[in-house]
Amino acid sequence: MKLEDVQADIANWIENFLEVGHPNLGGRSPCPFARSARVKSSYEVRLGTDAYGDMMDIGREGLGDKEVVIYAYPREFYTPAEFQQLVEEVNLGFLIPVDLIALDDHPEDPEIVNDVQFNQGEYTLALVQSLSDLNARSRAMAEQGFYDDWPDEYLDDLFKHREDPRRDVRKD
Repeated sequence: MKLEDVQADIANWIENFLEVGHPNLGGRSPCPFARSARVKSSYEVRLGTDAYGDMMDIGREGLGDKEVVIYAYPREFYTPAEFQQLVEEVNLGFLIPVDLIALDDHPEDPEIVNDVQFNQGEYTLALVQSLSDLNARSRAMAEQGFYDDWPDEYLDDLFKHREDPRRDVRKD
């Protein structure tokens, strides 16, 4: 894997998928903040070598001036179960206590919401970002109805280590 190729592939995913409204998502884009991050160059792609070590390092160093640091690994480095468990352990043991969280994306573990597959598809990714910032953005999105038509099972997993913004805006 060459860094330039991975950066181009991820930029393409961001611009041509994450930023684009989809009818199955109520016309909304899968990630309403992706365009801003791309335009402001506030994300960074790094080639990962060892997911545990990489995320421990970012936990110690912080994000610097970036909103998101994306570690990319060849898809065959980890099975989906191995990668999910590794990210879970690092989140609970190290990142969450320093107000960071890693979101995992493995091409062989489809993340599907309303028949829309969110995965980047080529690489195994760990997307590390500020936990408090992600919680605040999720609250704002929930207030706008962003999650209204998403399956509860998916959202329960998505918010497992985060504030669940649906609690504040549920219509009972």
